[in-house]
Amino acid sequence: MLNDSKQLMHDFGKVVGFSSISSTNPRIDTGNRKVVEFLANSFEALGFSCELIPTDGNPEKLNLIATLGNGPGGLVLAGHTDTVPLDENLWSVDPFSVTKRDGKIYGLGITDMKGFFPIIMEAVKPLLNHNFKEPLIILATSDEETSMQGARKIAELGRPKARAAIIGEPTGLQPVQAHKGIMMESVKIRGQSGHSSNPSLGNNALDAMHYVITDLMLYREQLKERYNSPLFEVPYPTLNLGCIHGGDNPNRICGSCELEFDVRLMPGMHIATVREEIRNRVNKVITPLGLEVEIEGLFTGVPAFFAEQNSALLKIAEDLSGNPPISVGFGTEGPFYKALEWTQL
Repeated sequence: MLNDSKQLMHDFGKVVGFSSISSTNPRIDTGNRKVVEFLANSFEALGFSCELIPTDGNPEKLNLIATLGNGPGGLVLAGHTDTVPLDENLWSVDPFSVTKRDGKIYGLGITDMKGFFPIIMEAVKPLLNHNFKEPLIILATSDEETSMQGARKIAELGRPKARAAIIGEPTGLQPVQAHKGIMMESVKIRGQSGHSSNPSLGNNALDAMHYVITDLMLYREQLKERYNSPLFEVPYPTLNLGCIHGGDNPNRICGSCELEFDVRLMPGMHIATVREEIRNRVNKVITPLGLEVEIEGLFTGVPAFFAEQNSALLKIAEDLSGNPPISVGFGTEGPFYKALEWTQL
């Protein structure tokens, strides 16, 4: 680990202390402005030139491009500044402060991945008096945990351009050569409520959702048979039924029900194709029941990712870490940056 300096711990505390929860639920979502503004001030103090880039539609969500040095090429150190939601009652420490215990540091987002930026600040200090042949570029984004809108905005802008990039997700210092894609979907069924004493008074949306779930579980098994890769610990696609909400009382026929789920895509699977297959299957189940259904993606999705074949950067990471490359089941912002023609890691 880097030198455990007071400044490093101070910076850890700052990035953890600013809530930056990203959620599809607007009541929970807090935005990342305070974290990004702190990072911009910190990198400017080190001599970086900083640019704040708003994410479309929300002034509380920002991206940061911080650049040290000039010229073409360069190395990008990229990461996201948002975290997942939390249940504070399940934490044994304050999630919004840094706690050291048994040689480890605890705090919401300390590894995934707000703590990446203070580590960069500490690591670059001995290099500040050197003239860089190519620029060092720090990229800090918003909303990676939900829509990846921050990375989408960067890809839309087409900058920064660079020779190579490292995405600092927590991997136990194991270089990652590939990851699965992800898509999140919603199915909303509208039925007819009524008193439960007479089922003919309504049309139960929860009953209908039972049939949808049954078919999605069958689809899950079919995907498992169609796609397989030994590169991944879980060598097939997954479909997770994440949450369901419906009805308002035990003695009322359920008038509406919503299911949200995700699909982790293998290389070779296309988001649009899977989305269309899901839509066709759900409609086939619901149409005979005389109910209304709305099927939509919670965000546009993230495709699977592979590092460039024979990537020099991947080989350097192998040599420095002493670990062979691995493949992981979670997604990253890598596919969006690939459009910028970086060599990804």
